[in-house]
Amino acid sequence: MKRVYFVIVALFFGLTIVGCGGHDHAGHDHAHDHEDNLQLTAYNSDFEMYAKANPFVVGNAGIVLSYFSYLSDFKPLDSAEITLSLIVGNDGIRQTLSNATRQGVYKFTLTPSHAGKGKLIYDVKIGDSISRIVVDSIEVFADAHQANEAAHNAMISNSNAVSFTKEQSWKINFGTEEVIYEPFGEVIKTTAQILPSQGDERIVVAKSSGVVTFSNAKITEGTPVSAGQQLFSIESNNMADNNMAVRYAEASNNYELAKAEYDRKQQLAKDKIVSTSELQRTKAEYDNAKAVYETIKNNFSQSGQKVTSPISGYVCELMVKNGEYVEAGKPIMSVSQNKKLYIRAELQPRYYSVLNNITTANFRIPKTNTGYRLDDLDGRLVSFGKSADNGNVLIPVTFEVNNSVGLLSGSFVDLYIKTQSDSPVLTVANGALIEEMGNFFVFVQLTPELFEKREIQKGATDGYRTAVLGGLKAGERVVAKGAVLVKLAQASGALDPHAGHVH
Repeated sequence: MKRVYFVIVALFFGLTIVGCGGHDHAGHDHAHDHEDNLQLTAYNSDFEMYAKANPFVVGNAGIVLSYFSYLSDFKPLDSAEITLSLIVGNDGIRQTLSNATRQGVYKFTLTPSHAGKGKLIYDVKIGDSISRIVVDSIEVFADAHQANEAAHNAMISNSNAVSFTKEQSWKINFGTEEVIYEPFGEVIKTTAQILPSQGDERIVVAKSSGVVTFSNAKITEGTPVSAGQQLFSIESNNMADNNMAVRYAEASNNYELAKAEYDRKQQLAKDKIVSTSELQRTKAEYDNAKAVYETIKNNFSQSGQKVTSPISGYVCELMVKNGEYVEAGKPIMSVSQNKKLYIRAELQPRYYSVLNNITTANFRIPKTNTGYRLDDLDGRLVSFGKSADNGNVLIPVTFEVNNSVGLLSGSFVDLYIKTQSDSPVLTVANGALIEEMGNFFVFVQLTPELFEKREIQKGATDGYRTAVLGGLKAGERVVAKGAVLVKLAQASGALDPHAGHVH
């Protein structure tokens, strides 16, 4: 384990060096390194914008180094034409850049002409669409000293903060999210089993007694089959009792005899030699003999029963061996379509009072930690038990899902049953949680490149999100993906020596 940890840390150090090198110090001027730079962050429905800017002073050319990340995956903006406008009152200046300085990074230079409070407006044009990002509360100063002093006072610092640059975050699976209140009822965590649903699985049974002979020696559990495909036969031609060859011959003879008698009496009835009732009795005997004969003929050969698959799917379970003797009515195999599955759990009776409030469920496969939401698989609650008995006091709860993701019937999953609640609570993604010696922490965003490690009080989880009982406030942003690598950055102490400066 130590070796794995050192490898991860080594990789992280490499990432840190690459990220810092991504600034291309040699190829970019250090503008006003003596100043404290503004750190600006804004979001719209499409992008996160993070900028490091020189304080805005009338008549001074200031650099606004802007980082653009897609809000969907927090990867850098590929390419766009971006216009940055600085608006103060009724006056404004703007600059349009058609190309990025480097991927995701646009370097603007603005020279304000009027002092006062204003705002920055980014218009990101991709094709024919324009996405606007607004940064309010921008102040342009008439005096450089005042501007630098204000920027210094606005600098964000925290002794417990970790530096993690945009170049670093763009290279990993990283993301942040805003902490919000949302309904989060009681969550029942239990173990459940995946089972075939009713109608998705069919049991093939023996219709007669005899010896099972498989049509194909390659028929095994998991073999795909099609509806009507012959799977095996049940032979009884060498048996003294219930010999299918004898029964087939008997049915054939009875049919031929009844047919001949009926044909004869039909001719006699035309000449009024036999009565109508006699003809009807003969016809009934003929129909009965025909039905028996055709049933045996369609389902059996002279050697035995021909067994076909009732549905298309795959062989789920073989219950007998080739050459084994079976009695009529014995299950031979099961065939499953594996399209719809049940997820069935058994709960303790103390949960019965909240079962009427079940809204949905999430589940995870333990070995792979792969998670699924019920809604993602068109799932639904089928039923839950309304009573218990002495033999089993547990209450069954059954959900049905479409098996579009290759779930394994018969396997077990961790199930999180969610119930309705009118009391909203703060929640975070499970990926945001870092555990240390039984305590839980998250990384709260101070800027998109600076994160504070903060302890929280953890509540229940639904497998995807966890309730936060204390330590966070609504509106704060936390690292939802990549928190482990931010923790490694803290452990390594690898800080960007130029953090806060515009390059």
